[in-house]
Amino acid sequence: MGLFSKDIATFEDLFLHQLQDVYYAEQQITKALPKMIEKATAPALQQGFRTHLTETENQIERLEQVFGIIGEKVKGVTCPAIDGIIKEANEVAGEISDKQVLDAALIAAAQAVEHYEIARYGTLIAWAKQIGRSEVAAILQHTLDEEYATDDKLTKLATGQVNAAAEAVSEPA
Repeated sequence: MGLFSKDIATFEDLFLHQLQDVYYAEQQITKALPKMIEKATAPALQQGFRTHLTETENQIERLEQVFGIIGEKVKGVTCPAIDGIIKEANEVAGEISDKQVLDAALIAAAQAVEHYEIARYGTLIAWAKQIGRSEVAAILQHTLDEEYATDDKLTKLATGQVNAAAEAVSEPA
C-alpha cells in the first residue's frame, strides 16, 4: 500500500495508517534488537540495547492499547522506511570486522531508527490532538519521551567512549 492509497480518504484514515505503520516498525525493531545485542561488544551498548528491547515491547503494548481506544483492529502495515533502515544497518554491520568500529556503526544504525520513531510519534501525537484524542496523545507522548531518552543515551555512549575507541583503530601505530 502506498502512502496515499485509496484506503486513505479521511484524516482519521491517515492517522490509522500512520499508527499501523509505526506498529509494524516496532515489531521489526524487536526482531532486529537481539541481533544488535549479539553483535555489540561494548557492555554498556549491549545493556542499552537490552533495555531498549524491553521498552520497545512495552511500546507495542501501548500501541495495542491505542488501537483499542480508537476501536480499531491491531494491525501493522509494511513500512518500507524501517525495513530500509534495518537492511542498511545489517549490510553495514556485515562489512565491519573491527569490534570497536562495529559498535560505532551499531549506534549510528540505532540512532537512525530512533530518529525515524521520533518523527512518527511526533506526528501521531499532533494528529491525535487534532482529532480530539487527548488520551491517545498522552499514551503516545510517553513513548516519544522514551525514544528521545534512548537517543540521548546513544549519543552519550558514542561521544563518551565508543567513537573514540573506533577512531583509535584507524590511527597509525
